[in-house]
Amino acid sequence: MIEVSPAQRRARLAWRHRLAAEALATNPVEVARDLVALHGTDPSSVYLAAWARMKDGDLAAVQRALYDERTLLRLLAMRRTVFVTSLDLAPVLQAACSRAVATRERRKLVSFLAAAGVTEDVQGWLEDTERVLLRALRARGEATAAELATDDPRLRTEILLPGGAGSSVRQNVTSRLLLVLAAEGKVVRGRPRGTWTSHQYNWSLMDEWSPGGLAEWDTQQAEVELGRRWLAAFGPGTAHDLGWWAGWTKTQVRRVLAALRAVPVTLDSGTGYLLPDDLEPVAEPEPWAALLPALDPTPMGWHQREWFLGEYGPYLFDGFGNIGPSLWWNGEIVGGWAHDRDGRIVVRFLRDSGSEAVAAAQAQADLLASRLGGVRLTARTRGKTWLERELTG
Repeated sequence: MIEVSPAQRRARLAWRHRLAAEALATNPVEVARDLVALHGTDPSSVYLAAWARMKDGDLAAVQRALYDERTLLRLLAMRRTVFVTSLDLAPVLQAACSRAVATRERRKLVSFLAAAGVTEDVQGWLEDTERVLLRALRARGEATAAELATDDPRLRTEILLPGGAGSSVRQNVTSRLLLVLAAEGKVVRGRPRGTWTSHQYNWSLMDEWSPGGLAEWDTQQAEVELGRRWLAAFGPGTAHDLGWWAGWTKTQVRRVLAALRAVPVTLDSGTGYLLPDDLEPVAEPEPWAALLPALDPTPMGWHQREWFLGEYGPYLFDGFGNIGPSLWWNGEIVGGWAHDRDGRIVVRFLRDSGSEAVAAAQAQADLLASRLGGVRLTARTRGKTWLERELTG
């Protein structure tokens, strides 16, 4: 089999993920499409991930694509995670991943309603309440979950969700039902309330946000297309990497790799796969540095990360397996970054990478600061990583 070295994988990453200076994109849609999707759980990470890969990234360019031109779309997809993808790829993610997520989430909602003792006919009650919610949203045009909950008593029904350490969390049914409907492609998260870093979104009906709604794809055809896109962006990767990233079973992964006629190659971590027309080595780019945000799609694209992460996982990942802000030099993570108490973007190398790397990292920090224009970030996932705590105090 062809052997693909870690150095060659890092060169591919630089080009395919738009991180080398020669590969920078002109707009955020190119970025999202080439990486398949950008993580959208932290609202700011979408902007930072796009800026890191754009020649002239600014706030207006990303907002325009998300909310005016609507060429980028938020949806609940792989691993029940919020992503931002290009409008042409959204139907693929919807059919390949979101449908299965929606089925599981609807089943869970039914069980929560049954536990709450809402009615004996839980399915009938849920269908009626769904119609009420969709009518209310169509009448309003756009609204938050809290606003919609005021439109009908049924939408204020409380359910108990499992929390940490055996605890429970109260939530009204509107919020949970919107999550299910989003996974089904019926509603979409639109503009946030407040600033671009806000977690509170207005919801809209999908067919009003994107006329005609999402195109219908056959599930297995969509899985093959999503697998092809992942291999084009992240290949070579292992079958385990693909299954983890997509949230698929081993059977799904085997079926997709067979349909693509993916070519097995030798990696230092085992057997990886490439598309049949993507076997030639790529050239090494010029040296490059990048400051990538928490939950960036590059480090979250593989489950086996030793070839670019080394021994730094405990410093950069939180307790939930999510990466915090990372510092990259020539395709490897060599440290991290954060906003300190004075609002400065500070970087920390975890190993000696040389004066060229230090200068390049500082240039990226200065560029990011200029793009932020004084906005203070809370650059983290669910909780700060060890390195973030070190940098922010």
